Amino acid sequence: MMTSSRSVQTTVYPILFAVSIGHLLNDMIQSVIPSVYPLLKENYQLSFTQIGLITFVFQITASILQPLVGNYTDKNPKPFSFVAGMLFSLAGVILLAFATGFAMILIAVALVGVGSSIFHPEGSKVAFYASGGKRGLAQSIFQLGGNGGSAIGPLLVAIIVIPFGQHNIVWFVASACLAIFVLYNVGNWYKRYLRIRAVSKTSLGEISNGLSKWRVIISLTILLILIFSKFFYMASITSYFTFYLIDKFHVTVQQSQLYLFVFLGAVAAGTLLGGPIGDKFGRKIIIWVSILGAAPFTLLLPYTNLFWTVTLAGIIGVIIASAFSAIIVYAQELVPGKIGMISGLFFGFAFGMGGLGSAVLGYWADVTSVNHVFYICSFLPLIGIITVFLPNIRKARA
Repeated sequence: MMTSSRSVQTTVYPILFAVSIGHLLNDMIQSVIPSVYPLLKENYQLSFTQIGLITFVFQITASILQPLVGNYTDKNPKPFSFVAGMLFSLAGVILLAFATGFAMILIAVALVGVGSSIFHPEGSKVAFYASGGKRGLAQSIFQLGGNGGSAIGPLLVAIIVIPFGQHNIVWFVASACLAIFVLYNVGNWYKRYLRIRAVSKTSLGEISNGLSKWRVIISLTILLILIFSKFFYMASITSYFTFYLIDKFHVTVQQSQLYLFVFLGAVAAGTLLGGPIGDKFGRKIIIWVSILGAAPFTLLLPYTNLFWTVTLAGIIGVIIASAFSAIIVYAQELVPGKIGMISGLFFGFAFGMGGLGSAVLGYWADVTSVNHVFYICSFLPLIGIITVFLPNIRKARA
């Protein structure tokens, strides 16, 4: 894969697909954590509160470090930081496979969280640089890998872990090793890109958007609130959908994992659609439709039978996932020249809200019921109404 001055300004699809594969493998490893919750709950007699704390430790570990990593690498680029991050995840997988208690589980998921905190801001930055201006498409390809990994992970857990026991989590070490190989090659391209970019004086994404400082701050705040509504709702599905289906419809653990795969597969499809549509019609429109548009379906879901519950989960997954790529690129365009920091902030905040949501919802499930959790969360997408206050960056640039 040659890197030339022309590649600084054109879409480099091999790199986009490579970093997407890295994202797939990274998030496949992450998805093991919620997928083995029923197994861990049974093995160690965990409460829903403890299940929520496991997610909280993982998500918070990832979220706190991400903007710091992004800000540091904006000023001091580290093309091979992906590899270091994946080594943390590899260690976490091994420890989780052989954990003997709740404390060891928390340490294991924290290690995976650290690896994720290093990968995401750098991966998003590489996608931006390799986009050639097609930023929504590039971010969608990058995100598609992550969502694909999140969908495949539970399926593999249902096949190779749930029937045979916790120790079989160690098979996911192979995913970490493959990711290290792929991301090392991405790092080589990134290193050459930075050299060419420095020589050619090219600075993608640093065009002024014409907005005042306070308008930018307000817009970023609105986007973070939308991230809160999206990922709090997502936490209810990723962490508790299996328990909801088991409790309400009396399906088996393996069946519940397959139904979760339907939702996560729909999320992957929605992610691929959102970026290109945002490139063509404007990111504000896709953010508006994605967040608020999911509300009718989330409000209906708690009252349906098994078939319609799974069907609605798939529809919700497609709609609600289409916003994230648009939100990330919109935020990057709000703050030109701070791609890593903004990517880290938003990925980190998304992880943090997912973790906080899982912990809060786990406690609420213990106090009330997992069914009531889904009833309460069904109202969250209504927060999408505040999208109306976002500026149109296309007009601002014009």
